[in-house]
Amino acid sequence: MSDAAAATHKPVMAAEMVAALAPADGARIVDGTFGRGGHTTALLAAARCRVVAIDRDGAAIAAGETLRTEYGERLLLLRGRFGEMEHLLNDAGIDAVDGVALDLGVSSPQLDVAARGFSFRADGPLDMRMGDEGPSAADFVNEADEDDIARILRVLGEERRARAVARAISRARARKPIRRTGELAEIVAAAVGWRGKRHPATRAFQALRMHVNDELGELERGLHAAERLLVAGGRLAVIAFHSLEDRLVKRFFESRAGGGGRTVSRHLPPDPNAEPARFDPLFRGAQRPSDDEVAANPRARSARLRAAVRTAAPPLEPAT
Repeated sequence: MSDAAAATHKPVMAAEMVAALAPADGARIVDGTFGRGGHTTALLAAARCRVVAIDRDGAAIAAGETLRTEYGERLLLLRGRFGEMEHLLNDAGIDAVDGVALDLGVSSPQLDVAARGFSFRADGPLDMRMGDEGPSAADFVNEADEDDIARILRVLGEERRARAVARAISRARARKPIRRTGELAEIVAAAVGWRGKRHPATRAFQALRMHVNDELGELERGLHAAERLLVAGGRLAVIAFHSLEDRLVKRFFESRAGGGGRTVSRHLPPDPNAEPARFDPLFRGAQRPSDDEVAANPRARSARLRAAVRTAAPPLEPAT
């Protein structure tokens, strides 16, 4: 990873993330999606807190070592999936934290470096893995059933022409394996056709990336782990870029809102049998990036931040 590639990364809604987590001196905060350290750096600069930074990408962890020269023991770097944060932290001797930050976007170095295979704009090996484990995107498009490919494109990419794209992939791989991002982008573009300014392969590449990295499953596991790790008064803040991810975060917080102190009518007493709240929202709905940020960093335009404060109620689901 070149220094130039890393320098292109701009953390999205960094000020809003810091405000949501409100780090205090001595607090322990998890940055579950370290990337190139934008949010971690902002948190460490805001207070004399300690940040445990997690990333499955070995290149991200290696790049993060430069931050340790400035912050020393206040920064702990752990390689792994944020869905496994509970086990990672327990192995490091940490069983509770004051904040958890999750930024679900793909980092600019991953998108911009052709060798990572995320982008249809620069030809490279069809990989898309955020780490180096498990099947790649090439494995999936060359080996999966046509019906499975169509389902992934339709559900995760919300691609209207999912069946046509899957059929085109099936025909192309029968002639020779699809190994390059450029090859796949051409196949998808021919099946979808150009409409407007957006590249026709955008939705397909998004769907494949989310599938290869099990991004929705990872988010689900991460939210549950954060609920178990956070102390009463601790904060969870999540930035999502995809409607499916944002919906999952929204429903998670709604399912933890409880009803013990809420009634249908203010004239009726609280229901003593209602579930207690596990999280209280910090603000209504989702925050969006400012117009100035979107102008400076167009990749921020779809970002949505949701945040809530952990109560003293026990977690809804115990650790497995």
